[in-house]
Amino acid sequence: MGDFIQQTLSGFVAMSGWEYLAVVLSMAYLLLALKQSLWCWPAAFISTLIYTLLFYQGALLMESILNIYYMAMAAYGWYCWHRGGLLTHQTEELPIQSWSNQIHFRVVCITFAVAMGLGFIMDSYTHADYAYLDSTTTCFSIVATYLVAKKVLENWIYWVIIDGLSMYLFVSKGFYPTTVLFGFYTIMSVWGYISWQDDYSQQQNASPNPT
Repeated sequence: MGDFIQQTLSGFVAMSGWEYLAVVLSMAYLLLALKQSLWCWPAAFISTLIYTLLFYQGALLMESILNIYYMAMAAYGWYCWHRGGLLTHQTEELPIQSWSNQIHFRVVCITFAVAMGLGFIMDSYTHADYAYLDSTTTCFSIVATYLVAKKVLENWIYWVIIDGLSMYLFVSKGFYPTTVLFGFYTIMSVWGYISWQDDYSQQQNASPNPT
């Protein structure tokens, strides 16, 4: 533990200004998402642009590709939250929704199968480190980000698991300040689920009863 703290402090000292900015904007994104604020998406776009470059330099290729996807989803998330979703005429704020356990089970099985196949390709044909773990966190992050954009309540459960696995990945690669950030993410994701659950319950109670 002492070595980790020392290495983390050294990592903060060695951080570039760009990584500091990415960390601050990432924290801002999560806090704003908890409040269901549209401004979480601009913060996400800029922070993921920075991380795209940092992870590519660190040979975490799938994490770099993932952050390119995050940039696209930041634009999509802004549109969904502001207009209620694509191909609709809805102009109200997008409500929180909840998916059934059966749907999540299918999503998890399909995503895990894709991650294993992608991990095999990355392990066999690229210089990627921790190819299977990197692919797993990447694939599930893609799914979880889509769930955030659609305001699916259970996205926060996905993030608790993803962020925990990502902490191990980043420690292994020496991204100690980012490891601390993802520890913060894990705690905040628990808070996010509780907060959105309360809002979802109020939303359901406010809905008119069917006649």
